[in-house]
Parts: sequence; C-alpha cells; structure tokens
Amino acid sequence: MVGAGASGSLSPCPAPQPFRKAPFFVSTVHTVRPSSPSPLLVRSIPALWTLALGLWGLSRQDSVWRDEAATWQVARRSTAETVHMLGNVDVVHGLYYLLMHGLFDLFGPGTAVLRLPSVVAMAVAASCVAALGHRLAGPWAGLGGGLALGLLPAVQFYLQEGRPYALVAAGAGISTLLLVTLLEGRGRAVHWVAYGSTVALGGLLNWLSLMILPAHLATLLWSRADRATGRRWTAAAVAAATCVLPLVLFSRSQSAQVSWIPPLTWHMLIGPTILLAIGCAGALLDRPRARRLSAAAVGLPLLAVPQIGLVGLSLIQPLFLDRYVLFSLLGLALLIGVAIGAAVEAVARRRPRAAPWVLPVVMAVAVAALLPQALAKRSPASRVDDVLAAAGDIRRMKKPGDAVLFIPAARRDTRLVSPDAFAGLQDIALARGPEESGTLKGTEARPDRIRAAMLAQRRILLVTDAPGVARPPATERERAKTSVLRTHFRPVADEQARGRRVTVYERRTGAR
Repeated sequence: MVGAGASGSLSPCPAPQPFRKAPFFVSTVHTVRPSSPSPLLVRSIPALWTLALGLWGLSRQDSVWRDEAATWQVARRSTAETVHMLGNVDVVHGLYYLLMHGLFDLFGPGTAVLRLPSVVAMAVAASCVAALGHRLAGPWAGLGGGLALGLLPAVQFYLQEGRPYALVAAGAGISTLLLVTLLEGRGRAVHWVAYGSTVALGGLLNWLSLMILPAHLATLLWSRADRATGRRWTAAAVAAATCVLPLVLFSRSQSAQVSWIPPLTWHMLIGPTILLAIGCAGALLDRPRARRLSAAAVGLPLLAVPQIGLVGLSLIQPLFLDRYVLFSLLGLALLIGVAIGAAVEAVARRRPRAAPWVLPVVMAVAVAALLPQALAKRSPASRVDDVLAAAGDIRRMKKPGDAVLFIPAARRDTRLVSPDAFAGLQDIALARGPEESGTLKGTEARPDRIRAAMLAQRRILLVTDAPGVARPPATERERAKTSVLRTHFRPVADEQARGRRVTVYERRTGAR
C-alpha cells in the first residue's frame, strides 16, 4: 500500500527494518532461559567426574575386605574350577567371577584391576543419568543429575568395590535410556533387542536387578504408552526374565548363603523412606515439556519400585541390603537433577547472568558437606576387615614349623588372597582345599582329627576376627579349636589390625 503526503503526492511505505536477534535470555513469550551446555558436555562431564571420584584413593591404603577377597580368590581359579564352585556356592555371581577371571588373566591380580570395572561402570551410569535428564528435563537437569550420582554416599561406597553392583547400575542406566528412546518413538527393532539383552545381562549379574522391569512398567503406564509399544515391551521383558529364570531357580538351592542377613525391622526402613521423600520432592518440581513422558515418570518408579520390592521380598525371606538395589539410586540422581534444573530456571527469571553459577555453587556446597563421608569411604575402616593386613602380620610372626588355624573357616580367605605370606605354614584343619572341594573356604576335618593335629604342634598361629566384630564359636569344629587352644596352649603374641586378629599360641610347658 502507499499513502498520500501533505502535498498530495504518493509516498512509499517505510523500508523494512533488518531482523535483530533478541537477547539470549529473552524470548518472545517472556521466558528467560540461561545459556545451556552442549549435549556432549552434558554426557561427558558427569562420566569424567565420576571416574575421577572412583580413581581417588582407589587402593584404600592397600586394603581388601572379605567380600572383595571372595572375588579375588575366585578370579584366580581356572574356568573349570570356577564352574565347579558355582555348582555348590555363589552361582548368583557366576558371570561376574568369570569376567574378573578374564581381567586377572590379562592384567594380573591387584586392587586396581579388582575395582576399576566398578569405577568405569558407574561412570557409564552417570552418563546415562545425564542423558536421561537432558532429554526429559533439559541440559541443566541432566548435568546436575549426572554429577549428583557420584556424590551419593552409597554410590561412593560401591564405586570402589570389587563386586558386581556398579556393573548392574550401568546396565540399569543403559536399559532405561533405551526405554526412553523407544517411548519417544525414535527406536527400531534393534533397540528392543538391545533393551532386552541389557536387562538380561543385568539379571545374570544379580537377578534382583530384574526389579527394574516393574519399574519400567510403571513408566509405561504413567506415560500412557500405546498398545503396540506395550506389546513390544512385554515381549522384551519376558525374554529377559526367561533368560535369567534358570539362575533364579538354581540360586534358591544356595539360599543358605544369605541366611546371615537379619530380618527386616522398622529402623531399616528409615533410609529408604528418606530417599523416597527426596525423590518425591524432585518429582514435584518436574515440568513435563508438552509430552506425557517426563523425568518424574522415569525417575520416581526407578527409585521407588526396587526399594519397595526389596522390602516386600524381605518379608518372605530376609534380603534387605541396600547394595541389592543400588541401581535404584539412578532414579534419585535423575530427580535431584530435576530440582537443580528448576533452580537454574528460577534464578534465570530474576538474574539471568547468575543462572549458570547455580550448578557450580550447589556442587561446591554438596562436595563440602559430603567430604567427611567421601574420606571415610576411602579408608580401610569403612569396611568390616582387611584380609591383607592379617597377611602382613603372618609374615612377621611366623617361624619355621608353625601351624595355622582359622576361626571361623571363612577367615582362610587371607591365605587364599596372599598365599605367599603363608608359605611354610601347615593348615592343620584343612581336609580338602577350596579348588578341590568347589567351595570358597575349603572343607575342614572332623573335630576329633583337628584336635589331634593341634596337640601335635608346638606353635599355632590363629587368624580370626578382631574383638569388635568377632562372634562366639558357632560350630563344633570352632568350639573344638577354641577348647584346645585355651586348655593346652598359651598366647605369646597378638596383633590386631583393621578388623582381623593374629595370635601366636605356644604349647604350655609340661602339657601332654
């Protein structure tokens, strides 16, 4: 259109103005958003952060406790010896033992090789949490959740543990990320195969990780997945559970291994209740981004369902140990990330330039608050005992011709992890070695034979628990050992270190 000027002549319309970008923190709907880290940084920074936390103090002052000693000594056996043992004990950890056997063969036994798989696995889990948070709640939520995972006290404990729980957590993170990809409509048949395979692999590492399936089912129901997706998920879940079912059934015949777990009490529920409360608070801060699938729909079931499921199982048989559902903490970290992301957006609306500093400040405060916990987790005192400390005492205290006893027999793990320290010592109670008998600790002779063998000795070194963790003799063999030592021998040297005790006994003068 044209218009007439004051003189009646035609005047052209004003020339169009060049397009100018709005300031970075200002949008046309008056929404203020802080500058965001790139997807690569969101995924890689938490992984590197968790890896650094895992490498910090990895050797724990050259200590190995009893659970890790089981991994160490089984990983040093041949594949045939390991398979023989799994028929009698610890079949639930069979796949993990075979994996560690391969690593020990490649790199040799050591605390670094023992624990590095857990460190790497938890770094993978942190990256998965970051990717989930980024997709479902934004980059700051993803970055905050991935960084938060490595700081959780339970994660810091098992981050440096030569056991399979961190590997299970990595599998849970990968399977959950695959599920979200499929629910977003970006997956194909290969993604369903990968999902089922990852769940099955986690179940073979620890079949209690199958509780991730009802958690994922809750996510499907929460997000109102269509019937076709539901059918595909059911097929993948059934296939994974079917692969793990033989392990579940066979491991039930070895349930005596967990008979030491105490029955569930009310005070055991305090920790899970606090975790669920924190998770619910984070879920309330979640703002679904114009779609049904949200961070709350993924994180809250992942946190709550395994915890509640383990409580339910523990009412049937005592099984309540936090490490069995360590993978549920990925849901907690995701929801913490949601809260951090909400805080960044809230600050951005008032002080845009300050928004990028929210996460560094939160992390600095968290690191300072949890530093005592972090230092404690990297100390040998954080575990019940240290088998290597007892081996060092044996080296100093033994003399040629000495015999050695273990009370209980499970304390033979010190010898199995450090056989060089026991060179020249006669294990007078042992009838069949662990490899021959297909057990973790070997089989011992009858009490009368043990008594006769003890009475034939001049000096006996006893490896047992320190008074703070020792239990009264529980078997006839243990009572026979204790009785002979008390009646016919006298202690002449005693060393206690890190939960283990080594006592040297000499035959009483004139004793027959």
